[in-house]
Amino acid sequence: MSRISTAFEKGKAFIAFITCGDPDTETTAAAVRAAVRNGADLIELGIPFSDPTAEGPVIQGANLRALQGGITTDRIFDLVRDLRRDITIPLVFMTYANVVYSYGTEAFLAASEEIGIDGLILPDVPFEEKDEFLSACRRHGVDLISFIAPTSEQRISMISKEAEGFLYIVSSLGVTGTRSEITTDLSSMVRLVREATDVPCAIGFGISTPEQAAKMASIADGVIVGSAIIKLLEKYGKDAPDVIGRYVRSMKEAIR
Repeated sequence: MSRISTAFEKGKAFIAFITCGDPDTETTAAAVRAAVRNGADLIELGIPFSDPTAEGPVIQGANLRALQGGITTDRIFDLVRDLRRDITIPLVFMTYANVVYSYGTEAFLAASEEIGIDGLILPDVPFEEKDEFLSACRRHGVDLISFIAPTSEQRISMISKEAEGFLYIVSSLGVTGTRSEITTDLSSMVRLVREATDVPCAIGFGISTPEQAAKMASIADGVIVGSAIIKLLEKYGKDAPDVIGRYVRSMKEAIR
């Protein structure tokens, strides 16, 4: 059984997204540790890419800053090795197909297994094309995590039946970023997921306040927050980890 399931065993899961290398790997490591100390149940580690098509301007900016700072996939692998000295909660990579291809799919997944990565999220790979990565993921014990979007409709059951790790439910059409209001009928989407699988589901895209987190957690098994955390990194830089810790604690308390 995947270690990812442990993130959902003690109630609603809080999943924090952090872009690796923004502003540097030391700050990334400190931010991850602060999030874990304050209740994060799973961490998504973003591997920067020059054309992050699913991301809004906040996470695009983080990708650019990290790349300009000289971040590489190998440096991120070293970062995770360091994190795994004391962090036991599930860690997943979120990146783009080209990053994995250019490194070499087999080599990337072998390294991910070696450093203790539990899952892989590739937002630019449609469900119908996931087999290109699935066999390598399975050889190395890494869950390939699927997306369900408001446009998935008749495909929700099909995607859910083959889900691994957790299902990433996209709250709204468009790219990542904080939103003042989420109007998608997420309850109906989650109901279809529940009919098809026991794999937990978490809602992401647009969640930034404790009130939004509580509402989303009442519908799904967990909530994913990225842009709101990246905004703190952008604002506070190397001093962001303590602020991120307080923010994560407030969000975790809201979904309990």
